[in-house]
Amino acid sequence: MRSAITISLVPEARGGPFVFWDDLAAGCQKAAALGYDAVEVFPRSVQEPDRASLKKLLAQFHLTLAAMGTGAGWVAHKWRLTDSDAETRRRATEFAGAIIDLAGSLGAPAIIGSMQGRWEGCVAREQSLVWLAEALEELAPRAANYGVPLLLEPLNRYETNVLNRVEDCMAFLDTLRTQNVKLLCDLFHMNIEEAGISDAIRRVGSRLGHVHFADNNRRAVGAGHLAIAPVVQALRDVGYDGCVSAEILPLPDSDRAARQSIESFKKWFR
Repeated sequence: MRSAITISLVPEARGGPFVFWDDLAAGCQKAAALGYDAVEVFPRSVQEPDRASLKKLLAQFHLTLAAMGTGAGWVAHKWRLTDSDAETRRRATEFAGAIIDLAGSLGAPAIIGSMQGRWEGCVAREQSLVWLAEALEELAPRAANYGVPLLLEPLNRYETNVLNRVEDCMAFLDTLRTQNVKLLCDLFHMNIEEAGISDAIRRVGSRLGHVHFADNNRRAVGAGHLAIAPVVQALRDVGYDGCVSAEILPLPDSDRAARQSIESFKKWFR
């Protein structure tokens, strides 16, 4: 398993669970100095950063790209894949597709998290799942062109009401024609929604594509009270060999959060 840390380039997301902010070069430099293997980047658009500059920074600091988020589509533009407005859904799909192309060209998957949106008003949950399925059927093959999966992240009930639990996600994936969607398991969300995190990871099995490494309070692992040992064992049991990424609040500050995360990673995985 490889260590990764998050860098957000989305001003509208300030206050969210990302360790480094605004300055991609500085974030990469700090990640490399602390011994991280990779960075997980949340861009505002495919122009911020452009592929050439991101590729250059990764090479300069001997890092890889762990994954790339699409959440700015919702946070910055209010586009979501399950919106009741067809034009909004089209814009959301186009935005996610562009991120898939950027990340895929650098060998990394893109994440569908907050872009799944919510069902509300005149839209029933069943309809939102139909629209989400339509989007994933279009987007997942696009990711496959680069030899990477599309990552779907179940979020806790306070952030979405579409897909919250592993069991629901697995049932949803079984309805898709595409086989190129994997799950992103975020320990913070799972702590809220799952009866047992380790059991849920084992249910995901080979469909596990990415892990967000966070304690129960969304701070660095070791700063809360989540039982990590059983989680680590479950990851080993399913043969997971991907990135374990610190998507956490930058508390007490970014530098100390980053240091705590890499120390916890080394403790449990090295």
